[in-house]
Amino acid sequence: MRKLAYVFLTSLAMALVGCVTINVYFPEAAAQKAADQFIGNVIGPAGAEAAPTVKEHKPAPGNAGSQPSAMLLDLLIPAAQAADVPDIRIQTSATAAISRRMQERFQGSLGRLLDSGAVGFTRDGMVAMRDAAKVPLSERAQANATVADENRDRTELYREVANANNHPEWEAQIRATFAKGWIEKAHPGWYYQNAAGAWQQK
Repeated sequence: MRKLAYVFLTSLAMALVGCVTINVYFPEAAAQKAADQFIGNVIGPAGAEAAPTVKEHKPAPGNAGSQPSAMLLDLLIPAAQAADVPDIRIQTSATAAISRRMQERFQGSLGRLLDSGAVGFTRDGMVAMRDAAKVPLSERAQANATVADENRDRTELYREVANANNHPEWEAQIRATFAKGWIEKAHPGWYYQNAAGAWQQK
């Protein structure tokens, strides 16, 4: 009878762990902090924020005099709870390379396009040509190439962050998190799209 109870409790504990691991939620607050730091470093010269810290989960102390089955639950349930508080990883070798390319563009051609109002931040985390008339005809092809290069890097960034966290299904949420961050950190005078898609100036 004791063996049967032990097997039942073990199965129950494993089912609990499985359920919690499958239903990992998107850590929105941690993702926003990490995205804001990345964006601040790329856009500059806004003050760099401190690196986001993730709270370490401290399991409740186990009961020293418990039965083997209870001890097994003590070991497994804190692990299940920890799985429900995922870390968010943004720094990888790929994102570091993307960050460097973006910084160069913001310090150069893209920064000038944003300053002039020709280009703005879209509501979906990309950049778009807002007013091509603000770019001399001879420079439009280069301006369009700059926008395309930036959007290529942004698409790669959102996918890389989702994959780095072993949750490719988070890509749309990562993109939305960054979209909010780009707009919040836009410099005065830069344009961005509001929720309805209309252009506004900061």
